[in-house]
Amino acid sequence: MDEKKLSEKEKMLAGKAYQAGDNELANDRLKAREIVFEFNNLPPKQIKQRKQLIKKLFGKTETMFYVEPPFRCDYGYNIEIGDHFYSNFNLTILDCAKVSIGHHAFIGPNVAIYTAGHPLHPHLRNQEQEWAQPITIGDSVWLGGNVVINPGVTIGSNVVIGSGSVVTKDIPDNVFAAGNPCKVIRAITDADKDFYYKNFKLGE
Repeated sequence: MDEKKLSEKEKMLAGKAYQAGDNELANDRLKAREIVFEFNNLPPKQIKQRKQLIKKLFGKTETMFYVEPPFRCDYGYNIEIGDHFYSNFNLTILDCAKVSIGHHAFIGPNVAIYTAGHPLHPHLRNQEQEWAQPITIGDSVWLGGNVVINPGVTIGSNVVIGSGSVVTKDIPDNVFAAGNPCKVIRAITDADKDFYYKNFKLGE
């Protein structure tokens, strides 16, 4: 397909440079903000209504999920979540590219997931050029409070990301990682399970 014939939305979804101020994209963001506004302002007891709004907003959901308000996103339709998803207060997802999150996700407060980026050079940035790269998060991942995930990152399954970490590179399966920039600290093993059974009297 001739790139010149691509819409700005098509460019965005294809990972090409695009103009975020494009009318179609602006309208998509406005639609998302209307849903998000309604979601964030429902009374606390209206859990079913909030769940229906998330199903309407996200590109894909499963049966079991819970999103604590307030929540923020750009488009919503680029967000896919697995079963048994939980996110705490103030989750922000800039979903200019796809954000795919696996089953049994546990997301702490004030987590920020950013697919969007801008040119380093001011000449291009001042032309309002933007780009986006997808983010993939595996199964059984816990993101601690105030974690930031940058564009293009893949986080494996069975991973814990420590609070306040800034994830700029891929993280493999079965590890605890933390820091700014986030780095693997150590593997997660059965010894970690045994520690909790012993010290927190699980199962008693």
